[in-house]
Amino acid sequence: MSSPTAPRVLVEPESALIDDARQIGLLDFAPGEAVTLVATLQQNDGSTWRSEAVFVADAEGCVDLTTSAPVSGTYGAASPMGVVWSMRQTGEAQPPGTPFDQTAPVTVHLAASAASSSAEGRFEQHFLGPGVDVRPIHEDGIVGTLFTPPQPGPHGLVVVLSGSGGGLMEARASLFAAHGYAALALGYFGAPGLPPTISQIPLEYFERALHWARRTLAPDFVAVAGVSRGGELSLLLGSTMPELIDAVIAYVPSSVTNGVLNAGRPGEHRHAPAWSWRGRHLPVLAQDNPRADWALFDNAPAPKRQTPAFLAALEDAQAVSRSSIAVERIGGPVMLISGRDDALWPSARFGELIAQRLEAARHPHSVVHLSYEDAGHVITYPYAPTTMLARPHPVSRIDIAFGGTAAGNAFACEQSWPAVLAFLAAAREARKGG
Repeated sequence: MSSPTAPRVLVEPESALIDDARQIGLLDFAPGEAVTLVATLQQNDGSTWRSEAVFVADAEGCVDLTTSAPVSGTYGAASPMGVVWSMRQTGEAQPPGTPFDQTAPVTVHLAASAASSSAEGRFEQHFLGPGVDVRPIHEDGIVGTLFTPPQPGPHGLVVVLSGSGGGLMEARASLFAAHGYAALALGYFGAPGLPPTISQIPLEYFERALHWARRTLAPDFVAVAGVSRGGELSLLLGSTMPELIDAVIAYVPSSVTNGVLNAGRPGEHRHAPAWSWRGRHLPVLAQDNPRADWALFDNAPAPKRQTPAFLAALEDAQAVSRSSIAVERIGGPVMLISGRDDALWPSARFGELIAQRLEAARHPHSVVHLSYEDAGHVITYPYAPTTMLARPHPVSRIDIAFGGTAAGNAFACEQSWPAVLAFLAAAREARKGG
């Protein structure tokens, strides 16, 4: 018999970090009746999102989202946080370039309704942990945001590098700080005081930033964690200045150095160099590469998949050899995270090439490659919407496909994030022991 109390939506915990899974229950509905749960949120960029799932209440009039699969809706199999990752965008973000606080809490609103009753609930997802200090950095030409945990130091430091969209990855950096690391969201283009594009970025900038961090913050451990072009960059920095970097985490990275692609200066050729070191431009995979065929991208229907163009370019052994990142020079453990359906570039294949090169060199440190079957290019932290499988590139404005499925991307985010934290803990401990 059902309880005489009014229906409720119960969420535990109601307020916690975004990477904390919630227990969501729909209580005291009529046994066996259909209950529709609608979840909505507004992201910090102003975009709005919505999911919907229909459940059948059990004999007690309850639905436990951890174990109950919806009979219809935006996701299928039982998933504790399916109402979040399956959300679809319903309203546009603010115009590109509009500033917003990446680390402000996000509130998820829940509305459950049945034939004759309804209930509402909510929970907050936080990026900033309690007591984390936030400090803008504008020193010696270095631009970033530093997040420092409240615990006494010395702290390990994670330098977080964005991809070809530029700017600062403050949300991800704040989560590292919430888990006990100092984290520097380091800009290198596309932020005030920095170049507007990824064209000819000197690696000396990062060398200066790393020296500044070691001198000023006095960390006992320094890792770089980059995403996409930032993943390429993190491997490049680790191989170029191994004495300054103790561990490398490369999300959906490239194993080779690439040109600006479509994120360079207006009118610049896509294979113009993105990186320089000691006054020399670094090689570009597709430059003077007879197998490179960017018509595979240019002539593709929107949203465009870039991966075929990269796979074609990888067929030229000489071009691969001259542009491959010398990852064997990295002075610590390496973690690679990739999606096997990455549509932006073949991060899984790149990851395999990186791992093979490290194995051939008998790399003395651990190498981890997490590659997810149904994931694409967007692998982040858990429990955010993962249905955005294509969108205009923030610089080129070309409609780009990212690949993967919403469920596959959600799984990759949920599984990889604790693995990253475990990797960092082990790398830091190994550094202490060394």
